[in-house]
Amino acid sequence: MAENLAPEKRHTFVHNGQKVFEWDQTLEEVNMYIELPKGVPTKLFHCTIQASHVEVGIRGNPPYLNHDLMHPVKTDSSFWTIEDAEMHITLQKREKGKTWSSPIQGQGILDPYAADQEQKRLMLQRFQEENPGFDFSQAQFSGTCPDPRTFMGGIRSE
Repeated sequence: MAENLAPEKRHTFVHNGQKVFEWDQTLEEVNMYIELPKGVPTKLFHCTIQASHVEVGIRGNPPYLNHDLMHPVKTDSSFWTIEDAEMHITLQKREKGKTWSSPIQGQGILDPYAADQEQKRLMLQRFQEENPGFDFSQAQFSGTCPDPRTFMGGIRSE
């Protein structure tokens, strides 16, 4: 049931006609996906995740990405991996349930409709997490979706 509320597709940030990265989010994390150039040994790639900043590049070259994050993250549980010529960056949200409109400030911001759809999906994820015996995958909201962080007393802490 919960897998039905996982991100259906990745959002794509394109700049000057070139895909820069793809991304998606859950209640707890934002995931970035970067296609790596062919022919470069994976050990040369690096990623630095700070509370409010991310840097990605190839050692000895200017960074490919060097941007402030949209919102702060928990650095002790954020990480990056490389698999199948793709860098996967997992950013642990400092504010569980916060809907991000993009991973990085000022770049690839979701349009209002897509942002509303993300907020609705995260709200349903919250309901599913708090009520595991029920299936919310077909639930719909009429009108404006409430903020998943604060609705009905906010997200329960563990």
